[in-house]
Amino acid sequence: MSQKRVVTIQDISCVGKCSLTVALPIISAAGIETSIIPTAILSTHTGGFTGYTFRDLTEDVKPITEHWKSLDLKVDAIYTGYLGSVEQQQLIAEIFKAFKQPDTLLMVDPAMADQGKLYPAFDMQFALGMRDLCALADIIVPNITEACFMLEKPYPGEDYDKDYIENLLHELAALGCKQVILTGVSFESGKIGAAAYNSETDNTDYYFTERIEGYYHGTGDIYSSALLSGIMNDKTLAQSIQIACDFTVAAIRRTHDAGTDPKYGVEFEKELGTLIEMLKQ
Repeated sequence: MSQKRVVTIQDISCVGKCSLTVALPIISAAGIETSIIPTAILSTHTGGFTGYTFRDLTEDVKPITEHWKSLDLKVDAIYTGYLGSVEQQQLIAEIFKAFKQPDTLLMVDPAMADQGKLYPAFDMQFALGMRDLCALADIIVPNITEACFMLEKPYPGEDYDKDYIENLLHELAALGCKQVILTGVSFESGKIGAAAYNSETDNTDYYFTERIEGYYHGTGDIYSSALLSGIMNDKTLAQSIQIACDFTVAAIRRTHDAGTDPKYGVEFEKELGTLIEMLKQ
C-alpha cells in the first residue's frame, strides 16, 4: 500500500507547542506523510506570552495550492486547525473543493474559543464563518464553547447533562458534517473526555480519562492530530477518540509531573512511542 498523505493547514508558533509544531510530528510519527500550508508565523503562541511577533501568510496560501494543482497532487486528508481570518476560512473552502476526491477526508478543528469565550482576535462573524467551513467537512472537532458559538447557543458552563451533549452533537451534524467529536465533555468530577457522533450510523460513543487540573496550551491540537492519526490508520471512530484521549492525557500527566511551565506546551514528544504502540494494537 502507498503511504497516505495528509495536508494540515494552520499557523506556526516558533515557541510554545501548538498548531503545526505538534501536528507535523504527531501525524508523521503515525506513519503518514504530512504536508503543510502555514497560515501565519509567530515567535510564540499567543497564550501566556506578550510581545510576540506575527506575520500573516494569507497571501502565500493561494500560490502554494496553485503550484500543487500543477503537480496533480493527490491527498488522502485535509486537516485545518487555527485560522486567522474570515479570508483564510474562504481560502480553505476553495482548497477543499479543489482537492476533494471521493475518498479524501476533510477534518476541521474550529480552534477559536474556550471556557465560554472567543479568542481575543475573533468575533461572531468569524464564528459563523467557521460554521460554514464545518458544513463542508467530514469530521469536526469542536469543544463545547466552539459548538455553542457556531450554533448561536448560550454557553452552559458545567451545567449540562447527557441529553444536552447529544442534542449538541445532532445539531452540529445537521450543519452537514458526517461525524462530530465534541471534546472537553465531563459528567463527573475527576473525569473528562469526548463524545463522538456518527450521523451515518446514528451512533454515539463516549470515552473518558482522568482530569488533570490546570490549563495546558496546545492540547486541543495534540488531541486532533492524534485523532486523525487513528482514523488514517484505519481505526474506528470509537478507537480513535480513545487513542487521542489517552495520548493527550499521558502528555499532560508527564508535563504536570515534571513541573514544566504549561505555557510552553506539553511534553508530547516523549509519549510518541506510546501513540505508535496504540496505533499498532
